[in-house]
Amino acid sequence: MNKNRLIKISKYLSKHLRHQPERLGLKLAPGGWVKVDELLITCAKNAFPISRSELNEVVAKNDKQRFSFDVTGNLIRANQGHSVEIDLQLELAIPPNVLFHGTGHKAVDLIQQYGLNKMSRHHVHLSADIETARKVGARHGHPVIFAIDAAAMQQAGYTFYCSDNNVWLVDSVPTDYLHRI
Repeated sequence: MNKNRLIKISKYLSKHLRHQPERLGLKLAPGGWVKVDELLITCAKNAFPISRSELNEVVAKNDKQRFSFDVTGNLIRANQGHSVEIDLQLELAIPPNVLFHGTGHKAVDLIQQYGLNKMSRHHVHLSADIETARKVGARHGHPVIFAIDAAAMQQAGYTFYCSDNNVWLVDSVPTDYLHRI
């Protein structure tokens, strides 16, 4: 499949598995799961046909690993980033000592004043490495990276989760735990 088609399918799936499942008539099960057959039929009915082989390729090759199949391959979900109410069935995880958050330069003043907040998402998204955070920040203009003292946050009682695609999730990051790199 060509790269443009891969990106188009990924964006379509992100929109409907993370933000607007009802627009396609989908109902997300606990964990955010949807039956693959139901998804493919629904996409076709909504004038966006996706073949099973295209779906497999998007799950396997998406650079951010946004989607995953269950162990049977019969269910699919977006790994994180949902704006709809859903229990992702995430398990608590002990984070590395330092995590990173990438953002665009326009958000820096607000972040330094109020910290990182989940806004319309379920969690604040953090990366285990600077390069991933830089790529995320670059999507929003000139990237700025913040280091997060995750060890101190965890010791203070904050809970962390790690999604299937290794994105670290937390409800918020107060300014006391942020350091601009």
